[in-house]
Amino acid sequence: MATLSILSNALGMLLITFLMVETFMVASAGNFNKDVDITWGDSRGKILNNGQLLTLSLDKASGSGFQSRNEYLYGKFDMQLKLVPGNSAGTVTAYYLKSQGSSWDEIDFEFLGNLSGDPYIVHTMFIRKGKVIESNNSTYGSTQLLIFTLTRFSGILDTLCSFYVDGRPIREFKNLESLGVPYPKNQPMRMYCSLWNADDWATRGGLVKTDWSQAPFTASFRNFTANACALSNGVSSRSTDSSSNNAWFSQELDSSSQKVLKWVQKNYMVYNYCKDAKRFPEGLPVECTVRNRKQIKI
Repeated sequence: MATLSILSNALGMLLITFLMVETFMVASAGNFNKDVDITWGDSRGKILNNGQLLTLSLDKASGSGFQSRNEYLYGKFDMQLKLVPGNSAGTVTAYYLKSQGSSWDEIDFEFLGNLSGDPYIVHTMFIRKGKVIESNNSTYGSTQLLIFTLTRFSGILDTLCSFYVDGRPIREFKNLESLGVPYPKNQPMRMYCSLWNADDWATRGGLVKTDWSQAPFTASFRNFTANACALSNGVSSRSTDSSSNNAWFSQELDSSSQKVLKWVQKNYMVYNYCKDAKRFPEGLPVECTVRNRKQIKI
């Protein structure tokens, strides 16, 4: 889990990218009426502006959430979101990919609410076959527009996941299955978003509770796009588009981006699971002890 912090009035654009060399399709900017289903929260989820805007709300009775109609193997997913403004302590706004079943894979962003004026905390997390692979915490300074990008490369390229904030790489996690590190890559996933209460842990470890006098809390989503390998009846769709839309297909961090990554982690990371010896009394995870640090960035 990686955690970043941003101001409560920030408009966050989250971009998750999964790539597969063999099959993918390109999708243009979508419409929520066609692309997603509101799956819980009764009337707390609303699609507005002819499908261009979706809002989720949270009150003391319930939160709300939605999911994509398509399942994807790999691809690039774009979403702009506006987090809960003001005093959002105790709330969590989530944007993630998840497969089905009791042995699911998951890759997600969780935005942990804050007291007014304090930065948001942003988690990124991997789950493989129902078990958390790792968790990190970091912080990020205030900005009006944040872009969160997660990339996964497979096939002829080294498999990896990368996270970006406002165009800056903040994290890279490579596939080290050869060393026994589990990696979420095989199960098709849907895109999910949700807003829910987690005041037992979300803000300052649960010390700050949700102020229900501020309810309902609302998060907004727009501009969902997917350049992805979508499944239909178990068969993946292949694109013949060779345009710049597929530039992310072969993208890796260059030397300049690697320097930015180090700068961000130095200045904004507040927790690194690879340095948490108390959490792992029997020894740090394998990916934390890889001698060739070029193999993995945590």
